[in-house]
Amino acid sequence: MGGKYHHGDLRGELVRVSLDLIAEQGLAGFSVAEVARRTKVSPGAPYRHFADRETLLAEVACHIACQLAERVAAAAGEHENPADALAAAAGAYTRYLIERRAGMNVIYADGLHGPEHVGLHEQTRRLTDEFLMRCLAVAPDPATALELMEQLFTQAHGYGTFQLDGVFVKHGYSADLVVQKSTEAARIVIAGRTVGGDR
Repeated sequence: MGGKYHHGDLRGELVRVSLDLIAEQGLAGFSVAEVARRTKVSPGAPYRHFADRETLLAEVACHIACQLAERVAAAAGEHENPADALAAAAGAYTRYLIERRAGMNVIYADGLHGPEHVGLHEQTRRLTDEFLMRCLAVAPDPATALELMEQLFTQAHGYGTFQLDGVFVKHGYSADLVVQKSTEAARIVIAGRTVGGDR
C-alpha cells in the first residue's frame, strides 16, 4: 500500500516522530494514534514495539533527558568558572525547552514513574547529576546544593514556559533573549547560594 512506512527501524522512527509531535503541539498533543498516522503505519503497529502509551512516552522521555543532559554538559563545558558553568547549564535547559516543548514536564509525566522504565530513570539521574554536581561545587553544603538545583530547574523551566505560552512574545522577546535572561537570573540565584553570597 503506497505511503506506508518501509524502513527497518520502526521503533526508532516512532520515537523520532513522537519527539517532533511534542515539539509542535506539546505533551497535550501527544497520542499513539497521531504518531502512527504521521509515521504512515496502522494504528496498531506501534503496539508491536511498545506495550502502551506510557511505554512509548517513557522511551521518548528517555531521549529528552539524554538530549538535555548532553546540551547542559556542552554549555557548561564552555566555562571554567563553576558559577558561570552552572548558569550556562540553566540557559541550555531553557533553550531546549523552547525548541522542543519538552523538559521536566515530559520526563516526570504521569505514568512514567514505575520501576519498569529503567532507561528513563537512568537518564533522568544523569541529567539531574549534571546540575547537582555543579551545585555542590558552588554551594556551602549538600542541603543548599539541593535547594539551588530545585530553584534553577524551576526558574529555567519557567522562562521557557513563558516564551512558549506567549507571555514573552507579547513583549517582543526572541528565544535568544529569553535564554539570556534565564542565564542571568540563574547567576543571581547562584550568587545568593554560594559560599560568601547573600542569602
